[in-house]
Amino acid sequence: MRFDDIDAINASISEDFSDWGPTFEMTQEKVNLFAEITGDHQWIHIDVERANAGPFGGPIAHGFFTLSLMASIVKLPLELEGVSNGVNYGANKLRFLSPVPIPSTLHARSRVIKAEAKGHGTLLTSEATIHVVGNDKPAVLYEMLTLMM
Repeated sequence: MRFDDIDAINASISEDFSDWGPTFEMTQEKVNLFAEITGDHQWIHIDVERANAGPFGGPIAHGFFTLSLMASIVKLPLELEGVSNGVNYGANKLRFLSPVPIPSTLHARSRVIKAEAKGHGTLLTSEATIHVVGNDKPAVLYEMLTLMM
């Protein structure tokens, strides 16, 4: 369906989430690189020995690192034609619900909540979850806004 066919998009909305998208391997090396880039060197992420004795039983990934994976592991549950680009427009809700242990494998799924006209584009509100593979409870719950043009 076309990205600007608001009625068709809204008619296709379901309570069901999409299938799982591609996986991502969360490793200590990747977490350390994220810490270097962002300056977030909190011990629960990078000090393996201390983290092993800490509240999570080992190091965990940064919440914002996990969130940043949205672009690569979350796929919208519908194909839209005529889109030249999609722009991150913001968020309505963000929750970090469970830790991401290192190492772990992550995957995600999503669902569209609504579509509305916005300027020359379509503003999609969708809900995405990132999970550690095998965990029912999501690590991240994110209601995101994407402007499709």
